[in-house]
Amino acid sequence: MFQDFDETSDASQSVSRLERLRLALSEAGVDGFLVPRADEHQGEYIPPSAARLAWLTGFTGSAGTALVLPDRAVVFTDGRYTVQVRAQIDPAAFTPESSVETPVADYLKAHAKGLRIGFDPWLHTMGEVAALTKGLAEIGGALVPLHRNPLDQCWQDRPLPPKGAIRLHPVARAGREAAEKLADLGHAIRDAGAEACILTDPASVAWAFNIRGSDVPHTPLPLSFAWLPVEGRPVLFVDGDKLSGEVAEALSQLAEIAAPESFEGRLAGLAKGRAVMLDPALAADRLREIVVAAGGTLIEKGDPARLPRARKNATEIAGSRSAHRRDGAAVSSFLAWLDRQPPGSVTEIGAAEKLEAIRRTFGERDGMPLRDISFDTISGSGPNAALPHYRVNRVSDRTLKAGELFLIDSGGQYDDGTTDITRTVAIGVVSDEMRQKFTLVLKGMIAISTARFPKGTRGLDLDPLARVALWRAGCDYAHGTGHGVGSFLAVHEGPQSISRRGMAVLEEGMIVSNEPGYYAEGRFGIRTENLLLVEAPTSIDDGDAPMHGFETLTFAPIDRRAMQPHLLSGEEITWLDGYHQEVRRVVGPLLSPDDRVWLDEVTRPLSAA
Repeated sequence: MFQDFDETSDASQSVSRLERLRLALSEAGVDGFLVPRADEHQGEYIPPSAARLAWLTGFTGSAGTALVLPDRAVVFTDGRYTVQVRAQIDPAAFTPESSVETPVADYLKAHAKGLRIGFDPWLHTMGEVAALTKGLAEIGGALVPLHRNPLDQCWQDRPLPPKGAIRLHPVARAGREAAEKLADLGHAIRDAGAEACILTDPASVAWAFNIRGSDVPHTPLPLSFAWLPVEGRPVLFVDGDKLSGEVAEALSQLAEIAAPESFEGRLAGLAKGRAVMLDPALAADRLREIVVAAGGTLIEKGDPARLPRARKNATEIAGSRSAHRRDGAAVSSFLAWLDRQPPGSVTEIGAAEKLEAIRRTFGERDGMPLRDISFDTISGSGPNAALPHYRVNRVSDRTLKAGELFLIDSGGQYDDGTTDITRTVAIGVVSDEMRQKFTLVLKGMIAISTARFPKGTRGLDLDPLARVALWRAGCDYAHGTGHGVGSFLAVHEGPQSISRRGMAVLEEGMIVSNEPGYYAEGRFGIRTENLLLVEAPTSIDDGDAPMHGFETLTFAPIDRRAMQPHLLSGEEITWLDGYHQEVRRVVGPLLSPDDRVWLDEVTRPLSAA
C-alpha cells in the first residue's frame, strides 16, 4: 500500500513542547514565534523532517500556521480544516483561528503590540515577510529573523532529511528535451532584466531538468534548488546520494551538480554583483538575505518555469488522456465492486485499499504501473465525508452504512500523467436533502464543464458558475472549485486555479480540476470532481470572438441514484447523458464483462428514466 492508516496526529505533548519552545524563544531574545507548515521550498508537499507544525500542535492539515506569544498560542487554518483543527489540537495549549476571517497579520496587530516576533527566514516567503514586517512596524513591533530555528532545538527526535532516488523522466513522456527547456528559461530570465534566476520550487526543477524524485509523499519531487544563469553553466543543488551513475551522468551534461550543504555559501558567490531573479510568492526570505548581503540586485518576478510547466505540450496532453482512460476504468471497476457489497460490509479503509489495489491491477495490465497514489485517499462516509480533507485512520474508520453518502477523492501517479477524481455515492436509499444537495453540486460541476470563455479569463471569473445553484439555495463551500494539476508531478499545481483567489489567466493546455462540493457538518458531505483541459479558442456560430472551452479528461459514472432529476435543466440532462455515453465508450472496453454490464446500467440516459 502507498497509503498507511496510522493516526499521525498527536497533541498529547503540545503543552510541554510549547513550554520548551517558549524557553528557547526567551533565550533567543524574542517574545513570540511563527511556525508555518512549510519547508525551505515553500511547497505544499513536505517531508517528515519539515513537519514542524504537526510536531508542535498535532494539526496535520496541508496548510496552516501557529503563532506562539507569551500569553497565548494560536493555530490558523482556512475553511477546509475548521473541524479538523478543533479535533486535533489540545485546547489547553492552542486556540484555533480562521486565517480567512482573521489573517495572521491582523491578529499580530491586535495582540503583538511592541513585541519582537521571531521567524525562520527559510520557512517564509519574501512576500510574507514584507507584509508582516510592515504590519508589526505599525504597532511598534518587529519581525526578527532567527537563523537557528528554536523549534528544531526542541525537536530531539526529528527525522532525517529524505534521500529519495531521482530518475530521469524520458522525452517520450516529457515532450521536450531538458536542454531546450533550460534555453527557453534563459531567454525568459534575460527578458525579465535579470542575469540569473534561482528555481526554488522542486516541481519547476523537476520539469526543467526532466527528472522525478521521491522525497515527499505521493508526489515525485526531488527536493533541490537550481541556479540558472543567462550566461554560463547552471548549478543543480541536489544530494548526490539520490543519483545513480546514469542519472548523474545525464544531469552533468546539463549542469554542475553541487551538494545542498554548499548552497548558501555558493549562492553568496554566484549572486555577487548580479541581478538575480526570485519569485516573491515562492522564494524563502533567506534567499533574499543572501543575495542582498552579497551585493546582488533583486529582480522580483514570477518563477519562469511555472507557466510553461502549466501549459502542457502535445505529448503531455496525450499522456494525460491515456492515464485518465486507465484510471477512469479502475475507478469504474471499483464503483462496480462497491455497488455489489451489502451496506455495512465495507469500511472506509477497506474501500481505499480496494481502490488502490484495482489501480495497481489496471496499471500493470496496461504496461504503465501505478507509481504512487497522488495524495492520501479521502475515503469518508456519513459525517466523515463532511470534512473536505478527511484522512481516514484506524481510529476514525467507519463502516459504510445504509442511508449515508460515501465520498471518495483519490488519484494516481503514472509515468504518463497525474489523476484526481472524486465521486460521492449513495449507500442504499438516501434522504431527499442529500439528493437535493448532490444535484445542486452537480449543476455547478456541469456549469464549469460547459463554460465558454474569452481569452484573458481568470479562474476567479469562472468560480461563481460552480456556486450559483448552491447560492440560490442559501449554501456554499469553503474551498476553491479547482486547482491546477501537473504532468506526473504535483496534483496541486499553480498558477492556474478556479477559485476566489484564481488570478492566473486560464490558457490553452492547462489542466484544472472541477470540484464543487457541499458539507453538512456532522452529517454528510458531497463533492463531484473531474479534471478538465483548457482548449484552444474556437469560433461560435454568430459569435463575435473565439472562445476557450474545456475538454473533460476524467471518465467514471456519476451516481444517478443520488440525484433529483427534476432540479436539472434539459441542457444539464443532455450534458449528463452525453458524458455517460462517453464513459461507456472510453472505459467500457477496459472492463470485465460483469463490470461492463454494470456500467451500461448505471449510465443509462437520465432522459429515458
